[in-house]
Amino acid sequence: MPGLIRGVARTAAIAGTATAVSNRVSRRQAGRWADQEERQYQMAAAQPAYQTPPPPAPGTDMESKINQLKELGALKEQGVLTEAEFEAQKARILAQ
Repeated sequence: MPGLIRGVARTAAIAGTATAVSNRVSRRQAGRWADQEERQYQMAAAQPAYQTPPPPAPGTDMESKINQLKELGALKEQGVLTEAEFEAQKARILAQ
C-alpha cells in the first residue's frame, strides 16, 4: 500500500508541475500574439486606406485634357457620373 500511495503522489506532483508549466507557456504565447496584433493594427492605422493618384505634371498639353474630357463624357453617358459630378471634374481638368 505505501508503494501505491507513493506512486499516486508522484503522479500528482508531476501532473501539477506540467499543468503549471503549460499554463505559463500559454499565457506567454498569448501575450506575444497580442503584442504582434497590436503592432499590426498600429501599422495598418498609420497607412491610408486608399492611395490617391498623383496630380498630373504641370503644363499638361491640350491633347491630354481633351482625352480626359472624352473619358468623362463616356462615363457620364454610361450613367457612372451624375451631371454635377461631370461638371465638377470637367472644371478641375480645365483649371489645370
